[in-house]
Amino acid sequence: MKTPCADATKIVQQMKYSLHFIFASKQKSDVTIGEFHTKVKQQQKGLVVLVEEDDCFVSDKNTPVSLDWVSGVNSSLPVYILQDHSQLVFLYAGAHVGIIYNHTSNSQHLLQGHCSPISCMCVSEDRRWIGTADQNKKSTVILWDSYSGIPVHTLFDCHPNGGVIAIAFSGDAKQLVTLGNERAQCVCIWDWTNDCHEPLWLTELRPEYGYQNYVIYNPNNSTQLLSSSESQVLFYSTVSSGTFDLYCETHKLAGGPLSPSVFHWREFRILTPSRAGVIMVWDLTQDLDSNQRLSRDHVKIISLQEHPITVLTVVDNCIVTGDTRGHVNFYDENMLLLTWFTQLNLDPIVSISFSKEFEREYLEDGTLDTKPVLGRNFVVSSSTSAVVHVNMERSTWRVLLQENCDPLHAVACHPKQPAVAMGNCSGSLKIWDYREKHHLRCNLKSGLKDGFELNADTFSSRAGRYLAVGFASGAVHFLDANTLQSDPKECFDYPPDSISHMSFSHDSRYLATAVSCLAVTLFRMQQPQWIYLGRYRSHYKPITDLLFGVHQDSSKPRLFTLGVDRLLVSLQFSKRLEQSAVPKCMTWYPPLSSEEFLVVASDQYKMKLFNSMSKTCRKTLLGPTYGSPVKKIGILPTSENNESGSHYMAYVTEDKVGLQILPLDGNPYKSQAVVCHPTGVSAFAYSHDGLFVFTAGGPDCTVLSWQISYSALEGAAALGGKELEPYYTLLEGGRNGEFYREIEDFFYYCQIHNQGLESMETRQLSPKIPLTELPSLMRALAYFPTEEEVEDMLNEVKLGQYTETGEYITDINLAELIKLYINHRPAFGISAEELITAFEVLGEPGGPAGKPVLDRDRMLELLQVRGEAMSEDELAECFTGLFGLFEVKEDENPEADFFKTDNVSQEYTLESVIPEKISIEIFTHHILGLPSSSPSLTPKKGHKGSEQQLDDD
Repeated sequence: MKTPCADATKIVQQMKYSLHFIFASKQKSDVTIGEFHTKVKQQQKGLVVLVEEDDCFVSDKNTPVSLDWVSGVNSSLPVYILQDHSQLVFLYAGAHVGIIYNHTSNSQHLLQGHCSPISCMCVSEDRRWIGTADQNKKSTVILWDSYSGIPVHTLFDCHPNGGVIAIAFSGDAKQLVTLGNERAQCVCIWDWTNDCHEPLWLTELRPEYGYQNYVIYNPNNSTQLLSSSESQVLFYSTVSSGTFDLYCETHKLAGGPLSPSVFHWREFRILTPSRAGVIMVWDLTQDLDSNQRLSRDHVKIISLQEHPITVLTVVDNCIVTGDTRGHVNFYDENMLLLTWFTQLNLDPIVSISFSKEFEREYLEDGTLDTKPVLGRNFVVSSSTSAVVHVNMERSTWRVLLQENCDPLHAVACHPKQPAVAMGNCSGSLKIWDYREKHHLRCNLKSGLKDGFELNADTFSSRAGRYLAVGFASGAVHFLDANTLQSDPKECFDYPPDSISHMSFSHDSRYLATAVSCLAVTLFRMQQPQWIYLGRYRSHYKPITDLLFGVHQDSSKPRLFTLGVDRLLVSLQFSKRLEQSAVPKCMTWYPPLSSEEFLVVASDQYKMKLFNSMSKTCRKTLLGPTYGSPVKKIGILPTSENNESGSHYMAYVTEDKVGLQILPLDGNPYKSQAVVCHPTGVSAFAYSHDGLFVFTAGGPDCTVLSWQISYSALEGAAALGGKELEPYYTLLEGGRNGEFYREIEDFFYYCQIHNQGLESMETRQLSPKIPLTELPSLMRALAYFPTEEEVEDMLNEVKLGQYTETGEYITDINLAELIKLYINHRPAFGISAEELITAFEVLGEPGGPAGKPVLDRDRMLELLQVRGEAMSEDELAECFTGLFGLFEVKEDENPEADFFKTDNVSQEYTLESVIPEKISIEIFTHHILGLPSSSPSLTPKKGHKGSEQQLDDD
């Protein structure tokens, strides 16, 4: 949750407190990272500073939605060991969050500040400073204090054309180098300790250098650094005002793609490993000229091993390699093997990080003589998200993490226990205790067929005895929730139709699944096992959600399905819910009134309440508007900590998770959201006590646990104001703006119009206008609802209190009008893209520059036969008003309708004023009368303009 920082001094005090401990720790060597975290948390209570664009935000445990735990590792990024003495602490990344994990206390300190996935990170030599970067359009680099977890410096827009692909500290940690991901890559050096916002030095790399993806400083000389690609290595020096760029065609020499290079610990050399198992040693000279190619006489090729080398690092006069077999080998400077670790059972190694503390000075190696060798413990990470800690003194190792390394699309919470099930695309399934933070059970494809991609899972509704899992192959397995084992008789395999949705009935006797072939499959518990009932194709477009309910006159379950075809389907009926919007999800509305409602969210940022029996739309409300429409919703169970007694709804958009206070009323301050998975949310679930929400990130291979604070949400809503104050902020200009005055003027004009414009009687002042004036008033405010939308608005007001009083409402006041207008009007208006899409669907190629054009006769025919068909008089009336073709007669009644056909000048016809071929520009400027300075309407490529699409829409 992000809220504007109301007291900037609080952050400054936090920073000063952090710096105080930083300098104090330098005086006391016995202060450890783990101890420091404990002290800072006691003072901070979880405060973390977040930065987004030019605003400052604060996120803490007292916000409505706060990140509690990250399950998953970005396996492509390195893992760094921060402490290995009294406590084992290491750093890794997951999605857009950096994680400082204390393995000893099983706790995480989360580095939140990025709005895009972390693309690279680094740590200083003394493990005191952490750097993280992303590849957003507004790329951000954040420097953190590893002891407090507080950001101490932020670089904004440092590589705006592609973000940052690599980052590194100098040996003294006073400088930072960033390597951009631009088409023409740039290397920048920043003096970050002096609060700089512009690079000290930068250079643009030539395309022939290849795509550089790694950068590192010389630890012994902060004026030298190198970058490397799979085929070339570049050397840089900043001793003088110029730069020395060195490159060599090393791909052919190495016999395979190159891995990241390192500097020699003593000599002026560069060591470059390759995927062919060789190491190249570059002997550099101090008199290099700028852009000089290194002679091959200065490059020595050493065949070190048969298997590809993926990682090379140097530490304490030793060369350490990691390879594709998961082996770690130690060599001396003469490339003689000293010791090795071949039984780690790892996949290809991604990183090796050594502790800064020595365990002991000497270690016996595999040779006959005893030589001084590395005495530091280290952490190894693999391409399958495994992290292993190796104790050099005891020659032992243990697995610290074994996280998901495949996309996650399935997450479900147990209905009675603090357990959440997570499944990935490799078919692996595990159950995690979100209270104690440890795994309860794991099923690594045991009993499941190899190659099955797990797409969905759900616990049975009553006691969580069963865990149903669905696969991309179309298979459905019923597992015992305690053992994660299944009876072969309860494994149902079907043709390859991917399972997208699953839902148990309230009594856990039925399970419904939706598959990609637009059909619903039903299973029933018939003791002692589950049986297959059948499959029904309920939609002609993909199913977006399915939901069980209960018949009002019995306890029998009933099933609803929702589709892109805008249909709500049950066994007893099928109803079209929308005209243009696409429904995304649905759930049962809590019993806040005597009616039973289904709440349906659409892609137009609206939420509608439908009567569960009549299926009529009873309310239309503005939903959360956080960049993308709501895609999944769920009503949270009432918890013991819910002091207000209110009901709440959790939801996810394309990349955010949020909370909403019920009842729904369009108040924007009753909803809060935060970025959870920048690459997209694939699934979400909530705990049985309503205190946690879990989101799966799909391609980012993580599941995030979010802790909920209802009191914080209520407090944020209270800050928005009372009565109409929150709604004024949604009007252009607010309460004192010109648009609000127009609303008032039109409202009072409707009162006069209803009493008669030429009436000489005393005007009867009233705070309300009749509902008959509502359609005209909405259109006067530039909102042009369809006839169905008009009927929904009238019914919403007319039936607002019918179930309580048994009477219809026939008028509306100004406050109710403003709420109705805000909730029903398009959330962001009508975009140019929508108009372009309509022309590409209805029109045909033939316009200038290949743009689609619409035939006049076809347009008039479509208006009279498609959708809400218009009569000839209505058609003439509309175009008469658009073109201003009416004539005003001298004796005309002021209240007469000037737009009727008998008032139209006879010299004009539709054929004479409408061109035979209508382009987007003609329709926009000539017919609609929009100014020519409006945004350019350029058709998009790839839209399907066919009769089938027209029929569907």
